[in-house]
Amino acid sequence: MIINQSNLADLFKGYKLIFQNAFNEVKNDYEQIVMTVPSGTSKEVYPWLGSTTRFREWIGARVLQNLTTHDFTIKNKSWENTVTVDREAIEDDTYGIFKPMFEQLGQDAKKHPNELIFSLLSAGFSSLCFDGQYFFDTDHPVLNDDGTISSVSNFGGGSGPAWFLLDTSRFIKPIIYQVRKDYNFVAMDKETDDNVFNRKEYIYGVDARSNVGFGLWQLAFASKQPLTPENYDAARTAMLSMRGDNGKPLGINPCLLVVRPSQESAAKKILQAEKNDAGATNIYQNTAQLLSTPWLL
Repeated sequence: MIINQSNLADLFKGYKLIFQNAFNEVKNDYEQIVMTVPSGTSKEVYPWLGSTTRFREWIGARVLQNLTTHDFTIKNKSWENTVTVDREAIEDDTYGIFKPMFEQLGQDAKKHPNELIFSLLSAGFSSLCFDGQYFFDTDHPVLNDDGTISSVSNFGGGSGPAWFLLDTSRFIKPIIYQVRKDYNFVAMDKETDDNVFNRKEYIYGVDARSNVGFGLWQLAFASKQPLTPENYDAARTAMLSMRGDNGKPLGINPCLLVVRPSQESAAKKILQAEKNDAGATNIYQNTAQLLSTPWLL
């Protein structure tokens, strides 16, 4: 290929198309558990997290409900992934051999949020959420009708590999995925760029700005107990019984069981088998969908 700006522009378009096609083909596990929020600045504050209201019979004047506000902030972070192409490979018309590299770059970019989101879920036992408690904890404070505070748990205890039961049926999800700038394919390929002039390299990269944070802890229950029908039932019962401030039933729908591959067999027995180990009807069949993901730490 003759090296000129027009041909380099065409080359960039070709590589970008390869990147974008691979990016678009990827289906992600994280999409089932996150609320994606566009961001317009370096950080976003979520004062509405934890706020609940309650309908009442309208007799007389309206009763104003003062919502508790929380200063829960998610700060965006910058991400990048960069590759190089030798200038002489372009001159010798062998630029096509780099197609798999750009396809992989597209796949890696699309899958990157999985790392952030499932790492955060796994870190929920030691990371704070909007109420100042660990996301998975035994003593989340909830306001009672009489003004007292009760402690509510969304952690089943144990010390083994964690599994998670989630309510993903609502607009608000257990995890927030905040996007300031989506994954963008860029190049440094001008003849006057330092990398081209000094090293005979064209640089292609992807960058993004985003971050993740916890949504409502009430929509998630975690356990490090063995994944058995009994422990699954305990988690499900705890979520179905969940109440918010002022004793309002939250109507939680525990509809997604998230496990690591080593727990997949046990999870399938609980959610998909027609009979249990004793040969009786499996009462938990189809009570939740199953997500077995390699992204859990």
